Amino acid sequence: MEVICGRDCRKAIGGKCIREALKIDSSGICTGYEKYRDFYREDNVVIYDDAGLPSVMVKISRPKDTEKIHPMFIIGGEVYDEIYISKYKNCIINGKAYSLPMQKPATDVNLEEAEQACFSKGEGWHLLTAAERGFLAQFCYDNNTLPHGNTNRGEWHGNPEEKCKTYDGYRMLTGSGPETWTHDHSVFGIDGLCGDIWEWFRGLRLMNGRLGIVPNNDAAMNIDLSENSPKWIPVEIGEDSVYMVTEGGIICFTTEAPEEDDYDGCRWEEVEFDFEIPEEMKNLGLFNGEPKAYIYVDTEGERLPICGGRWNGTSSAGVFYVDLGNSRSHSGSHIGFRSAYYRKRKD
Repeated sequence: MEVICGRDCRKAIGGKCIREALKIDSSGICTGYEKYRDFYREDNVVIYDDAGLPSVMVKISRPKDTEKIHPMFIIGGEVYDEIYISKYKNCIINGKAYSLPMQKPATDVNLEEAEQACFSKGEGWHLLTAAERGFLAQFCYDNNTLPHGNTNRGEWHGNPEEKCKTYDGYRMLTGSGPETWTHDHSVFGIDGLCGDIWEWFRGLRLMNGRLGIVPNNDAAMNIDLSENSPKWIPVEIGEDSVYMVTEGGIICFTTEAPEEDDYDGCRWEEVEFDFEIPEEMKNLGLFNGEPKAYIYVDTEGERLPICGGRWNGTSSAGVFYVDLGNSRSHSGSHIGFRSAYYRKRKD
């Protein structure tokens, strides 16, 4: 029906009326009101490092509506109310990592080089951890905001209208994609968690197929996590260690050690579990939260994770994509990283 609107939306602070006579649909919704785009959100902050240079970060606050504390917020036995995650994949300036828009992300770094670029920024700075990545993946799953991304040479494979600016025809300048490419589908979200280039993260590994972690978010501290570090502990079901094995192209989480070394991958929807998935693994994003995303494992020796997928991954890429098939020294033009930060308490 045609009506004359009497709400005087032209004076509204949050938006504007775009028509004189409006059509109201059957639910009574006005179709002529255009909401203004937000230009500020308080969780987007700039943090300066010890070199006096800025990084754009997104503050992730500890949920207060539950008694359970996600391990991301427990560092060195202390509970923190917020962790700051790089809004963008990081570039490197003078050996230090920075989260800045419209940059070429740093690549060709191995795990320890990525760690050093983050730790060198000063107290509280660190490479993104398994607990932090797991929290973000679970947030996206719970809020139905699984991020799209650069999965088809500058486009999202699910909609070619979703594009970014590339610097070489296939890899993106940070932050140049649409809102749906962030963890909460807003311009204020964490960008680039799906596709473009893989990202190193710290605090998760396989050792001869056995799944190992660093407790809580202690991987955020500048501690020794070398291959023989005592900080590594196994993920367990009861008294049994959790292993990841491959058989016939399918990955299985089990409590039985692999009989032989193997490397393979499959989509999360094909992954098998010999037990009910414990909360510890859910907190790490190790569950079928994104059915088409891939997971890869290598059961030979120590293997470290990269996540997210890359520019040509199409439907295999995603925030739940994990490749546990890399040595510490592995690097390439397809792998980058991002830093995170917590404000360390003073004694």
